[in-house]
Amino acid sequence: MFQRILALILKELTSLWSDKKTRYVLLFPPLIQVLIFANAANFDVTRVPLGIWNEDQGAQSAELVRRFAGSSAFLPAAALSDPAGAQDALESKTVAAVLHIPQNFSAGVLARRNASVELLIDARRSNSALMVGDYAAEITAEYAAGLSGGARAPVDIEVRNLFNPTLESKWFILPGLVVVLSLMMTMLVSALSLARERELGTFEQMMVTPLRPGEIMFGKAVPALIVGMLEANIVLAASLLFYGVPFEGNLAVLEIATLVFSVAGVAIGLTISAFTQTQQQAILGVFIYSAPAIVISGYATPLENMPPAMQLLSLLDPIRYMLVITRGMFLQDLPMSVVVQQSWPMVAIAVILLAISTWTVRRAIA
Repeated sequence: MFQRILALILKELTSLWSDKKTRYVLLFPPLIQVLIFANAANFDVTRVPLGIWNEDQGAQSAELVRRFAGSSAFLPAAALSDPAGAQDALESKTVAAVLHIPQNFSAGVLARRNASVELLIDARRSNSALMVGDYAAEITAEYAAGLSGGARAPVDIEVRNLFNPTLESKWFILPGLVVVLSLMMTMLVSALSLARERELGTFEQMMVTPLRPGEIMFGKAVPALIVGMLEANIVLAASLLFYGVPFEGNLAVLEIATLVFSVAGVAIGLTISAFTQTQQQAILGVFIYSAPAIVISGYATPLENMPPAMQLLSLLDPIRYMLVITRGMFLQDLPMSVVVQQSWPMVAIAVILLAISTWTVRRAIA
């Protein structure tokens, strides 16, 4: 019995290794995923984009700004001059925090009065907002200790968490799940479509019908779109009704953005399906794509923590853009300009990939 089982095991391993495509799938995707995960999945808070709103022109405030700029935790990204500018920078994610130094700061330090500064944090990223506040408090305490020679610190920092003042993790996780789960279902349904036709032997029959390649792709895309939109709205409704996540934005705008995002997901799935022969290969292709895509999207870890190469790679990831829209719509009334700014890359991704998959089907017909 054991010899027969061993012979079967050896036969299966030989079959796996003898197939060129399977051999590549076994070797290269794990190496690529290790590379991406090791560099992108970084929970340390570093290089946080910091806006500087300094209303004080004294040397003491300049020194405090230098302390923040010299820290590995912060990266000065914008010079701000008024509350509206600070609000816009935080809403558009130009910065993740704003250091506000009031006019009387230097005078308070020199007079040994209790001078204070304010740190405004984009708390939509609740997983990192707490650490950002702690780093800022540590920098301020070190600055104050150097001024007072170890006596009572004359400088305080007031931390304000915007958009998610209580740092509820559900407010961060659930809007992201709307994006991730809808994409997974959209990709899966569309990726299985053409692969299923090939596996069942009906692909050639479909090719000789009067249907054109564009019509075939449209017919395969619509069911996946319906499933993706349904999945997104189920998670959206559950987040609002069962978990009490606030929704401050425009629901119609979010639905339109979700539709654009779902089209991009369908395009990815159809591209995977166009280059696979079986449903098993299609499912594996979805997994190979989705795991790194979620990691580099900023779903769990801030994009600014990633190496420049990973940040550049994330520009090809539609999840990155939809996360900004969805979390912004839940926790604030996201400006329309930001929605448009985040939507057009998803449109570009969808158009390019749909063209590639349609061209592949057209070649199959020819």
